[in-house]
Amino acid sequence: MMKSKSLLKLRKSAAIALSALFMSSALLTGCGGQQPAGKSSAESGDTIKVGILHSLSGTMAISEVSVRDAELMAIDEINAKGGVLGKKLEPVIEDGASDPAVFAEKAKKLLQKDKVATVFGCWTSASRKAVLPVFESMKGLLWYPVQYEGMESSPNIFYTGAAPNQQIVPAVEWLLKNKGKKVFLVGSDYVFPRTANKIIKAELKAEGGDLVGEEYTPMGHTDYSTIINKIKEVKPDIVFNTLNGDSNVAFFKQLKDAGISAKDLTTCSVSIAEEEVRGIGGDNMAGHLVSWNYYQTTNTPENAAFVKNYKAKYGADRVTDDPIEAGYDAVYLWAAAVEKAGSTDVEKVKAAAKGLEFKAPEGTVKIEGENQHLWKPVRIGEVQADGTIKEIWSTPEAIRPDPYLKTYSWAQGLSN
Repeated sequence: MMKSKSLLKLRKSAAIALSALFMSSALLTGCGGQQPAGKSSAESGDTIKVGILHSLSGTMAISEVSVRDAELMAIDEINAKGGVLGKKLEPVIEDGASDPAVFAEKAKKLLQKDKVATVFGCWTSASRKAVLPVFESMKGLLWYPVQYEGMESSPNIFYTGAAPNQQIVPAVEWLLKNKGKKVFLVGSDYVFPRTANKIIKAELKAEGGDLVGEEYTPMGHTDYSTIINKIKEVKPDIVFNTLNGDSNVAFFKQLKDAGISAKDLTTCSVSIAEEEVRGIGGDNMAGHLVSWNYYQTTNTPENAAFVKNYKAKYGADRVTDDPIEAGYDAVYLWAAAVEKAGSTDVEKVKAAAKGLEFKAPEGTVKIEGENQHLWKPVRIGEVQADGTIKEIWSTPEAIRPDPYLKTYSWAQGLSN
């Protein structure tokens, strides 16, 4: 993933990292048993070490701390039911500090010094790209819980967030059919927004959309007056937003201060979920749209239990959201694969993970063996004044992951 100069200036931050999983026959299928294999170096006595690597400080802490919390909750649940292979999971938590270079350093420490069996972590694509060569060279295993721009499939990463065909592409298609053709793109200046917008521009060209503006700002940027004036001038039907971190707080507060509400302009965001809405304020976000695979309001029995347990553990005022849920799912999926493999050995776990299903809060998800992404449903939601998100459209079933958009003729050549 490309590093922008602005991203390298990200201020130190600390975000949360904790992931754990637990598999039960009621929740997980495809977990037929193999005979136990030898122990990996991550197994010591009665415990198995797992890494948690998130930004606990800096511009991305607004998003990542709660993902850590969900991963830790999954670990606690699994441990309460006997652990994995009869051993308790022991989380080793590190802070990526919203800095890709720090993420790479901490990933190496977790694999080399702590000798963890796996790592749950990262948020931005810049942080994932920074740790990818570490995991590949050291033969480690990362579970990445956030939607991203695609165009990647590493044998050492499981992607539990959405591929672009499970979030960005269907959102643009829906918006063009329901909200208008004139689109203004605004994003943070790093690989995810730039690659996502490259995809969106190709889709707009193919679907008859009209690009009327494209702007980027450094991570942590807080002055959006110039961009908002440009939006006023060109009068788009839709602003597609790929800002990340606390820049979203400034953008939406300043949009409201400029007298622009969701009644005047449709915005659709793909990095704002319930946790970010808490920071921005439901009154500033009311009526604006988002695209994800899961919301706190998603109606499944598994989600009712998940939300109840999360709030009981961390406070009634806390919220769940898509990356939080994807981090939680990752722990359970890894645990199931370990149980099936009878070992924490990375290659054995990868082989056992193919085709595993999990009754997740978002609905049943499945690991696609070809690219280690998940089959997931797509949901477009509208932010409510109380900070919840109301689902207004969804796919009838889970969508197969297509990270390179091979099934779209207009996307040919985008991965080059």
